Amino acid sequence: MVKNEQVYTTLNNGVQMPALGLGVFQSSPEQTVGAVESAIAQGYRLIDTAASYFNERQVGEGMRRSGIARADVFLETKIWINDYGYHAALHAFDKSAGKLGVDRLDLLLLHQPLPNRFDLALDAYRALEKLLADGKVRAIGVSNFMPEHLQRLLAETSVVPAVNQIEVHPFFQQTALQRLHAERGILTQAWSPIGGITSYRGGEKRTFDDPILMEIARQHGKSAAQVMLRWHLQEGRSAIPKSTKPARIAENFEVFDFELSGDQIAAIDALDTRVRGGPDPASITLETYGKEIPEA
Repeated sequence: MVKNEQVYTTLNNGVQMPALGLGVFQSSPEQTVGAVESAIAQGYRLIDTAASYFNERQVGEGMRRSGIARADVFLETKIWINDYGYHAALHAFDKSAGKLGVDRLDLLLLHQPLPNRFDLALDAYRALEKLLADGKVRAIGVSNFMPEHLQRLLAETSVVPAVNQIEVHPFFQQTALQRLHAERGILTQAWSPIGGITSYRGGEKRTFDDPILMEIARQHGKSAAQVMLRWHLQEGRSAIPKSTKPARIAENFEVFDFELSGDQIAAIDALDTRVRGGPDPASITLETYGKEIPEA
């Protein structure tokens, strides 16, 4: 393995996607341009954003400032629940593409299952299928879908999602859901992959302080964050750590020059507390989480 050598994964439709990317959740518009530009300079080729982050315009600006050709950056975004429904989701693509300044997206996801109006989610996914067929997106998928949501989606639509982006870190691993992904050829993409949510949500335990992770990190001369990212990659997941600090962005990418042993992987697997850090997808409704997404 060579330092800063990106690893790619093949989605279920044959599209190649970088396994490690930059997430920009809660990155302010002012910080986002520099974070994206810095990440691309470090070698990142996957950028993840979402309409509901309200920083798509700045992601596009950071990509342009990087000087890297559009075709060399894998760009993904997510449609928010206010834009579910068939025609609304088609328009949501136009809004996101306009803000990002691109004609085509590499990956487009539904951000939440919206279980109390799953009919709208199904119609939105059918719009994603149309965008895929028309060549406006290269791959489609979902985010925060639980097994029951995935099973219904698979039963009522035609295209198997390429990706389900879910909360995964050593303290919350969703192993049953990951098994379903593996059975159906869906890539697991981890948000909060280094357990940042265990830190800023004020929990009693932080992944960064875990003695097992710290000891494994010591053995490799790495940080706990780097160990966690290496764990994701070796278990076949995509990971999108978020940072706005150039030094941390660089550190998070320096995970291709070491390998965890089988025993170390098993020790990390054993840290699962099965305690979710983020909101339960069942709690996401238009009444509680609805927010209008501006035009491009």
